Amino acid sequence: MTEPTPTRSWVASANGHRDFPLQNLPLGVFSINGSAPRIGVAMGDCILDLQAARDAFDGEALRAVDATAGGQLNAFFELGRGPRVALRERLLALLAQGSALQAREAEVLHRAADCQMHLPAKINDYTDFYVGIEHAQNVGKLFRPDNPLLPNYKYVPIGYHGRASTIRPSGTEVRRPKGQTLPAGGSEPIFGPCARLDYELELGIWIGQGNAMGDSIAIGDAAEHIAGFCLLNDWSARDIQAWEYQPLGPFLSKSFITSVSPWVVTAEALAPFRQAQPARPEGDPQPLPYLLDQRDQAAGAFNIELEVLLTTASMREQNLPAQRLTLSNTQYMYWTVAQMVAHHSVNGCQLQAGDLFGSGTLSGPQPGQFGSLLEITEGGKKPIELASGEVRKFLEDGDEIILRGRCSRDGFASIGFGECRGTVVAAR
Repeated sequence: MTEPTPTRSWVASANGHRDFPLQNLPLGVFSINGSAPRIGVAMGDCILDLQAARDAFDGEALRAVDATAGGQLNAFFELGRGPRVALRERLLALLAQGSALQAREAEVLHRAADCQMHLPAKINDYTDFYVGIEHAQNVGKLFRPDNPLLPNYKYVPIGYHGRASTIRPSGTEVRRPKGQTLPAGGSEPIFGPCARLDYELELGIWIGQGNAMGDSIAIGDAAEHIAGFCLLNDWSARDIQAWEYQPLGPFLSKSFITSVSPWVVTAEALAPFRQAQPARPEGDPQPLPYLLDQRDQAAGAFNIELEVLLTTASMREQNLPAQRLTLSNTQYMYWTVAQMVAHHSVNGCQLQAGDLFGSGTLSGPQPGQFGSLLEITEGGKKPIELASGEVRKFLEDGDEIILRGRCSRDGFASIGFGECRGTVVAAR
């Protein structure tokens, strides 16, 4: 459901809110003063407690609310699109200006500043893709200047299975990892803290209904299996990765932590910001038939502006604002989200409600659009200077990375994802 005309809410802070106006209605898991986690809906600077407002729902919307009673979104994701849409439509009515629910504001609404956010779901599996073609080319040029993209890239959505146990919500500290690295010019590795710690700007994708083991999800049906989206930072230890990744790919260089924003922005909220998948350059191969659907090509991509900011301990001491490092967009995805789902399941792999995908780093083609320090500094060869006078090749202890995402379109209310934050702390 889309709302071409912005609608005002009785939750005053939601009207004109940068991220969470009435037209967004993202879901998340929150608690207050150590209470049991519960499901809420972000509205401006507040959170609507779904269980506290349960008696205001009926039918499929009530079924959706009841699926959130356990304090995680897995059961809600499993319900699929119908109950999710019913819940959204009822929330739009209940939270619109003039609704009877306003009389119960003190009972159903909490200040977000008083709440602690948690992971939205129990994540059984996490897969990180590599669909940002500009990032793939930029990184490839650092190691293979004459052949930045390997032959399979334009035929198959590349990905690897990540570590679900170390996915954490925004605000969790990022402990500098330790591991083996090979010093420049050395022939044997050493062990110690990572010296080339980096961030990766990604879109997170939450899986809704899954599939039975042995079955595959057809490309034309794949969008129905996507519950929502978030921001994702797949922190990377570049020096550890350089030593370990051949021949099997990332291992300890990625598994120490992955940060996600806590709010799940639903597929319905993003409907006004869908767009056609960018046409492939002349000479690029067409996707194989199991990855090609005309509806997906016509409206399976998104226009989501993505931003990375950095603040250091020194900047915070000087009350300097966070410095923007990157302004990119999801339009630089070479493969759609539906193609990722179809490919992941084509061999019979079972996807489950609450599984999480990462898009891979989403860089643009121009300086200022690169989604990692590896690209920005060309592997540390070109340090960046900060407003504080400090320089950075890679992240230092005390640095905080902030990811933001926002959608805008004429005639529609802008919506956002909130923030995904993480501050680097010293290795133990």
